[in-house]
Amino acid sequence: MDIDSLRSFLAFVETGSFTRAAKQTHRTQSAISMQMKKLEEELGKILFTKEGRHLVLSHEGQQLASYAKRIVGLHDETINAIRTETAYPALHLGCPDDYAESILPVVIGLIRESLGRINIQVTCASSLLLRQGLDKGELHLAILTRSPNLEEGYLLKTDEGVWIGSKQHVLLEHRPLPIALFQSDCKFHSAALTGLMKNQIPYDLVSCSSSASAQKGMVRHGLAIGAMARSSLSEDLYELDETWLPPLPAIHIVLVPAITSHPALSDNAIKKISESFQNNANK
Repeated sequence: MDIDSLRSFLAFVETGSFTRAAKQTHRTQSAISMQMKKLEEELGKILFTKEGRHLVLSHEGQQLASYAKRIVGLHDETINAIRTETAYPALHLGCPDDYAESILPVVIGLIRESLGRINIQVTCASSLLLRQGLDKGELHLAILTRSPNLEEGYLLKTDEGVWIGSKQHVLLEHRPLPIALFQSDCKFHSAALTGLMKNQIPYDLVSCSSSASAQKGMVRHGLAIGAMARSSLSEDLYELDETWLPPLPAIHIVLVPAITSHPALSDNAIKKISESFQNNANK
């Protein structure tokens, strides 16, 4: 059915008059009459009956009125949604796996708040690989870990590494001490191993992974203790506070744009996202 004809039909329903319907739809009365005739022909039903000198809706006309309102409403909603959708290409965002549950959702929320309903494609990998993705133009933006003495990107959060364990498994007395770490490009990896060696604590490096889920799984199943950012800690795991465990470094979690960033992401926009993240974290 023609949408314009349905609009004219609904104008009659609202006004009870072809004359007023014609004025509201900016058509002639004869044009309205032709539209109604085509609707009747298409449906094979009479939509109007006479009551005295007035036209009123037939039973089938009343049925159509209910459907027409929904059809026209959905049509207008669809047109409005598509027309107002930002015509930007997809934004490719990188994030280390250990920030995927805590940092990533907040950042995506702030991006959509700033840019509207933009399509965001997320790649989870280590900070090293994400930096390579930025350099190759494969990513527009990445959540990364940096040292506190560097100025890379826009600060989201200051954090520090902690040792983690499972509440169901006690491994701290085991020698060698079983540990699960992120891969060697992670700042906690070298700090953990160097610290254990300096403290003359024998260790067994059970696994290395770029996945926080993998490391947490090793800890949950009692195969090792782990080392990760405090903000990545899950409720079912806990922070180990034994003083003989070597301290892990402080880190900055930052938002880093590619040199050729997304067309919708100006430096000012990224700065505002960074500031909003910090403001939300301080509430």
